[in-house]
Amino acid sequence: MRTRRPFPADYHDYVNTEEGWVDRRIFWEEEIYQQELEKIFARSWHFIAHDSQIPKTGDFVTTYMGEDGVIGVRDKGGQVRVFLNSCPHRGNKVCYADSGNSKNFTCNYHGWAFGMDGSLLGIHNEHIYEGDINKADWGLREARVSTYKGLVFANFDVEAPELDDWLGDYRWYLDMLLDNEEGGIEFLPGTIKSYVNANWKFGVENFIGDSLHAMWTHDSGAKAMMGGEPFPPADQTGSYHGSANGHGWEFGTDGIADIAILGQPEVIEYYESIRPKMRERLGEMRAKIFGSLASAAMFPNISFLPGLGTFRVWLPRGPRKMELRIWTIVNKNMPDHIKQLINKGTMLTFSPGGTLEMDDGENWEGNTQTNKGVITRQGKLHYGCGSASRIDHPEIPGIVHHGQYNDANQLAFYQRWADLMNADSWEDVPQRHEPRFAGKPTR
Repeated sequence: MRTRRPFPADYHDYVNTEEGWVDRRIFWEEEIYQQELEKIFARSWHFIAHDSQIPKTGDFVTTYMGEDGVIGVRDKGGQVRVFLNSCPHRGNKVCYADSGNSKNFTCNYHGWAFGMDGSLLGIHNEHIYEGDINKADWGLREARVSTYKGLVFANFDVEAPELDDWLGDYRWYLDMLLDNEEGGIEFLPGTIKSYVNANWKFGVENFIGDSLHAMWTHDSGAKAMMGGEPFPPADQTGSYHGSANGHGWEFGTDGIADIAILGQPEVIEYYESIRPKMRERLGEMRAKIFGSLASAAMFPNISFLPGLGTFRVWLPRGPRKMELRIWTIVNKNMPDHIKQLINKGTMLTFSPGGTLEMDDGENWEGNTQTNKGVITRQGKLHYGCGSASRIDHPEIPGIVHHGQYNDANQLAFYQRWADLMNADSWEDVPQRHEPRFAGKPTR
């Protein structure tokens, strides 16, 4: 019996959008993972920080773009710069701290020191190198940096589209999170790190569109947070999946269900008090969407729950492990006690010990580890729910499907994955929809 199938040359053979299935091997095989690092993570825009996390000159954070460690620092001119966190002498990290403030970054190994602009400032016993090095040629490698309403992104691919084009019509959705009130948002201090023995894509796909699991997986946790009340029945009325360029947002239009999960009545009251101004700012439709039962993700590995206040990245650590970094986001102009109620609610729900996060992590590990089996990996996974639900909507941009209990956004995410895995250049990446807001503001 032949047990190992050859790997297809066309990555669209792993994702069938017509029949609604995904090949299990994309969640297990090392060979596929290495291609992801090259074709997706090395070419995508990645979240580095929010402006509120690095407000002063010298403020920095360290994170990863795929498995490439990077430093994000605010320079003397007030701009955020992003550099590889690897010394060009022998390759050691030049910064081991998660965050802080510094005038320079010095490698522990041989004392090479780099400025906030990435330039090589000095070398321990520099006279030894006399005539052997031009310091101007040996600075830290720098990434492109762009921002959207306070979110700082970086990309090492000089050929990649600009950030606004990368986000496309998804900016219309992001405005609900980032710009629903004057002053925008801020990240509360502190980062939570945890590890899950699961493929990174399972976390993203869960947030990008899988609302159906909530009523089963999170039934007891939701009742604990909402005074014994369960999730409402799976009614598709007034709910949607929206996607653009592999980013997705699934949502209802009741304006309250996600906020209610926090279990903090004062937070509901606050959002209802600003709802009229939100309506003026974003329009009727987006004012109804914000706070509803919803989840969202940006390709490739950023997710958040609008209204509930959790924001996270899924950092790949091989095909079978990911590092999860979590923050709480709040409106900057909220009263402090409302910010802390949201923080408390997110810690009780979507943190490593939260009532809902634990449920998900256990499931994602199960989803991944079963694929250790050779015969198991020969199978496919069903992603066909809602296959005939696509609609044109006069207000909602992107690729829209009716009904939030749906696999549409997940399948669009994997289609984008296959598009990039196949593409040798950006000209090879197909455009899957006609953007409504190309070159236009979304607010």
